Amino acid sequence: MLQTFTRKEAGRILGVQETRLRYWERLGLIQPQARWGERFYSFSDLVTLQTLQRLTEQKIPARRVQRAISLIEEQFEMPSLRLHELRTIEHGGEILIVPPGDSRPFDPIRRQWALPFETVPNPDNIRPMAAQTPEELFETALRLESRPEWLPEAAENYRRVLDAAPNWIEAHINLGVALYQMGMTDDALAAFLSAVKLDPANGISRYNLGCVLEEQGNISEAIEHLCAAARLMPNHADAHFNLALAYEKSGDRNLARAQWLLYLRHAPNGPWAEQARAHLKQCSLRRKPSEPIPFPAKSVVPQKIAEI
Repeated sequence: MLQTFTRKEAGRILGVQETRLRYWERLGLIQPQARWGERFYSFSDLVTLQTLQRLTEQKIPARRVQRAISLIEEQFEMPSLRLHELRTIEHGGEILIVPPGDSRPFDPIRRQWALPFETVPNPDNIRPMAAQTPEELFETALRLESRPEWLPEAAENYRRVLDAAPNWIEAHINLGVALYQMGMTDDALAAFLSAVKLDPANGISRYNLGCVLEEQGNISEAIEHLCAAARLMPNHADAHFNLALAYEKSGDRNLARAQWLLYLRHAPNGPWAEQARAHLKQCSLRRKPSEPIPFPAKSVVPQKIAEI
């Protein structure tokens, strides 16, 4: 069997935040295997991660990489291309891709073969004069999330993203997580509500909204959104755990028991497995429910956000 690495191990090997890995997964740039409520990366996945790391360090947002690959697939009729199969070139803040079977760099945004680099004007001379794009602001916010003291600045960057791109659902989610970590629960709730309104079928939005509602004591609404999250992300172990806690708080221990069992099915060795087993043993007894699992910071962010 080929060696694989958990998300945490992959992040440690490459020095990449788990929240950033989750975001890249949500964009479809990396597709690790899902087993037992965990994500497992292969060696080819690590190569992809190294490429993404290099591109983002060159100030090329991951969303731009995703768009470039999609355009290459469309223009060259090559479906399901993976980043590790492509040669990428950064040039003046843009990404050029050498299509499989060719040796020439292609600009997928302009839909043309790139000119020899020595004849291309260097845009770096004027780049500092331009305002940051939403993608660049988003990447900046992701970097700022790595330190608790930088969270206010990260939140401000997400707000600037949403001023320019109000329908960017990941920005709403990540803003909510940053606000939650800053103790601004009501503001976090508003951010998650905005995300749910944009896309009711987004499981992460539903999960995070349910967690905040439960913490605020709105158990019936929390159950509604956590149930939706569990339907949309049936393999997301933490959704089952938090739904079980919410059912316990509502007094429905039978439904809670079913969710404990689902959590253990998906994460038998997970961080909350012993707690789930203890709840199963005592689900018929009256006891104070545990606190919900806090959704982590980004990308899915949020999970930078809860896992997707």
